[in-house]
Amino acid sequence: MLEALGLGAPEEAVYMALLAGPAASAQDLAWQTGLEEATSERILRDLTARGLVAVATDTRTSGPAGLEGRPEPGPVAGPGPASASAPEEPGAGVRRPTRYRLTPPSMALAPLLVEQRNALHLAETAYAKLTERYRHTAAHTDGGVVEVVVGAEQVAHRFHQLHCGAQRELLVFLVGEAVAVAREDADSSESSALGRGVDFRVVAAKDYLDGDDVVRDVREAVTAGVAFRLVDSLPLKMVISDRERAMVPLEMTDSGGVPSAVVVHRSGLLTALVHLFEKEWAQARPVFTGTGTLEDTAGDPQPTAEELEVLALLLAGVSDRRAASQLGLSIRTVERRVRRLTDLAGGGSRLQLGWHAARAGWL
Repeated sequence: MLEALGLGAPEEAVYMALLAGPAASAQDLAWQTGLEEATSERILRDLTARGLVAVATDTRTSGPAGLEGRPEPGPVAGPGPASASAPEEPGAGVRRPTRYRLTPPSMALAPLLVEQRNALHLAETAYAKLTERYRHTAAHTDGGVVEVVVGAEQVAHRFHQLHCGAQRELLVFLVGEAVAVAREDADSSESSALGRGVDFRVVAAKDYLDGDDVVRDVREAVTAGVAFRLVDSLPLKMVISDRERAMVPLEMTDSGGVPSAVVVHRSGLLTALVHLFEKEWAQARPVFTGTGTLEDTAGDPQPTAEELEVLALLLAGVSDRRAASQLGLSIRTVERRVRRLTDLAGGGSRLQLGWHAARAGWL
C-alpha cells in the first residue's frame, strides 16, 4: 500500500505494526512482523530519519519501576559524613529499550506524496519534450519514419511497448501462429490495455482459429472486452497503437530466419495502414457475441442483450456518456457497442441505425 511512497515491504510491515499500537520497541516489532531484531532496528532508524517515526520514551538510565524520570538521589541530610550517599538501589543503571511511535501520517506522509507528484510531473514533462524532439529529428532524417527491429527479444519488447503505451486504441491484425511473442505474453499485454479502458479491435484471418486452444482464448478475450472479427485472409500481421505507431513483422526468409519487424511512426504510410485496418474491419464479420458465445455466421447476425440496452437508451435521447454512467460501463465500451450496432445495420448515421432497429424489430 505504501510502496508508491517509497516504502518497501519490510518498512511497510514495521510501519503498519506501529499503527496498531501507541508505541513499540524494535524487539516488539520484530516479534510482530517476523523480521530479525537487527533489521527492525535498522528500519526504525531509517523511518526516524525520514520523519515517519519518533522516539516515544526517554532512554536515560532508570531506576526501579515507578522511579523513571526522577533525578539521581543526592546527599542525604542528617547524621553521618556529609559525603555519604544513599545506597545504590537494585536495578539502577539498567537501560530500557527504546520505544517508537508513529508521527501523524497527515504530517509525515503528505510531503512524500507531494514529492512523488512532483517527480511524476517532471517525468511527464521530460517524456513530452523527448517525444517531440524525437519526432522533430525523425522528420528531418532519412529512415526516421520506419525503424527496423531485429531479433525475437527486441521484437517482443517493442510489441509490449506498443500495448503498454496505448492510451486510447489498439488495432490488430492476426494471421497464423505467433513467432516472436508467445500467445500467453500477448494475452498479458492485452489484459493490461483493457484494464486501462483502451478500445481494442482485432481482425483475424480464418486460419488463426486453427491453433490449439485459440477459440477458447478468443472467447475469453471477447468476454473481457475485445472486439473480434474474422475474415477469410489478411495480407499481414499488424498492431497499431493510438494511430501514432504501428509494427509489422518482416518475412523470416528476408531476415535470415531471425524474427524481425518494422515500426512505422506517424506518416502517410501509417495513415495507409490505419485505412487498411478500417477497410478490413468493415468487411469482417463478428463471430463471438459480447458474452463470448459463438455466433451463427450463416444467419443474420443479431445484436446482443447488452448492445440492445445501449440502443434503447440512445433512442430515448440519452447521450453516450450518460448511458455509460447509467449502465456502469466505460464510455469506450458504449461507443464500441454503438459501432457494432451501426455495422449490423449496414453503416451510416445513428438516425439510420434507429430506422434499421425499428424495421428489424430489435426493440
